[in-house]
Amino acid sequence: MDQIDRKLLDLLQQDASRTNADLAEEVGLSPSSCLRRIRRLKSTGVIERVVAILNPAKAGKGLRAIVTVELERHGEQHMRRFLDLAARERAVIQAYSVSGETDAILMLRLGDMDEFDALCERLFRDRSNVARYYTMFVIRTAKETTAIPF
Repeated sequence: MDQIDRKLLDLLQQDASRTNADLAEEVGLSPSSCLRRIRRLKSTGVIERVVAILNPAKAGKGLRAIVTVELERHGEQHMRRFLDLAARERAVIQAYSVSGETDAILMLRLGDMDEFDALCERLFRDRSNVARYYTMFVIRTAKETTAIPF
């Protein structure tokens, strides 16, 4: 990956709806060369997919929570089972197994507290191997991006 590829990736992460001609002009390539590079970045998996990024509040999912989870039983099988369960929840937008004092971190996007309560019933209270969980509700966002920095 060279400097032109990185510039294309930066531009696409800002606005993937830009035309190929516009991108080519911005990076100083012909449209056909630019298109070949973008296709290569897609075929090699650097660009996984192209999506629309929604405004969560306008989409009815303005409540955000960060949940740390401690499991009762440890080990790869128990962690995998919990993360698989969490990944099936639509409100869970990110789920991580982490090092440190907690076992997992979940990022949630919710419509309201009723949705949060129902998720807690399913994930944390019914035979889920969860010893404890702590929830932090986001009050203000200073930075949120999906872009990978180059």
